[in-house]
Amino acid sequence: MIYGERFASDQKVHMSRIHSWKRFCIFALLGLLLTWVVSCTPQISPSATPEIEFWTMQLKPEFTDYFNKLIATFEAENKGIKVRWVDVPWAAMENKILTAVSAKTAPDVVNLNPGFASQLAARNAWLDLDAKVPPDVQKQYLPKIWKDSTLNNKSFGIPWYLTSRVTIYNKDLLKKAGISKPPATYAQLAQVAKQIKDKTGKYAIFTTVVPGDSGEVLESLVQMGVELVDAQGKAAFNTASGKAAFQYWVDFYKQGLMPKEALTQGHRHAIELYQQGETALLSSGAEFMDAIAKNAPSIAKVSAAAPQITGETGKKNVAVMNLVIPRSTTKPDAALKFALFVTNSANQLAFAKAANVLPSTVESLQNYRKELVGGGKVSPVEQARDISASQMQQAEVLVPTLKDSNKLQKAIYENLQAAMLGEKTVDQAVADAAKEWDSRS
Repeated sequence: MIYGERFASDQKVHMSRIHSWKRFCIFALLGLLLTWVVSCTPQISPSATPEIEFWTMQLKPEFTDYFNKLIATFEAENKGIKVRWVDVPWAAMENKILTAVSAKTAPDVVNLNPGFASQLAARNAWLDLDAKVPPDVQKQYLPKIWKDSTLNNKSFGIPWYLTSRVTIYNKDLLKKAGISKPPATYAQLAQVAKQIKDKTGKYAIFTTVVPGDSGEVLESLVQMGVELVDAQGKAAFNTASGKAAFQYWVDFYKQGLMPKEALTQGHRHAIELYQQGETALLSSGAEFMDAIAKNAPSIAKVSAAAPQITGETGKKNVAVMNLVIPRSTTKPDAALKFALFVTNSANQLAFAKAANVLPSTVESLQNYRKELVGGGKVSPVEQARDISASQMQQAEVLVPTLKDSNKLQKAIYENLQAAMLGEKTVDQAVADAAKEWDSRS
């Protein structure tokens, strides 16, 4: 799940991190042997005896047994429907689904993220779910998360699982710097970073501005109140708030509060520095508490989690994975029945517990938190997961679903780097980034 990046508001960057550390490969479905089905699922024509094809991403061989059980359970509950599972390597998925959609040989259900799926939604490639999923079923999902799989007010994806960053922090380093609690806002981060550097000689945090990597800095602009694009898709960040956000990161870099490798190294370097005790804060998924415990036990002993750092808007990031149904399917009812089965509250809860992610239905999220903290004392990773789950009411995909959203990140990051290096003024960097985005081919 954590996730290079083809962007999508931290979606893929966030996803590839889990894959790197734990080989969860949880871009795809984990097999979950459950028998609960959403009661409002559309009915299939009595004459239909379809086989639906379902694509996952790099699931085999780790979860072959699990997924086979899930399919068997669904088929037992839905006589006459067969599911053919095709596992696709992660790196090949985008090209493969693009080719399949163009050739009208697409599967019936496929797991993607909203950022990439929206590019094909703009081409009318997916089934219009508003016409197929009743409003009461849509309301079972977290409202903001359902909205993240919409384009031009049309729903194209069913939410599945989520991840949201937390701030993992080194209690000893903060204490040595005379800091009682981790920063909650970017304004506080700037103050804390200077104090940590002055008192300990170490850095507060590593945040990359490599164009093809994490979208965290791009998302920070939104958290600081910057509108990235307007309703027509044109650059909207050449404003006072956009220049202030650029200036924040330029100052952070020029004041020596950010390692110089931020211009050349990706998020993986942030993890390495934290585990070496060289940074006090790590912005990452809750599941990395486990990875730190395995890779750096001494650091894990002094680590705890806090909510993710945000700006004056209070917005929190979330990365979403969803299920989409190609418009070309000849079995829309069967495909939808299966997609809703996979994402119903019972299966979402089981998936979240198995994969260390968050569910996207209201009921499953409530039950997830109850089970997580209901047993008394919780472990550091359980604490981090609960914090992550608690953010879901504020969380949203911060970067809007756009065609060529990777080009937006590239334009902003490259010009931000130029300003950090003194090659451009902040005003020029912002203007050039806006011009580059608006003039893209």
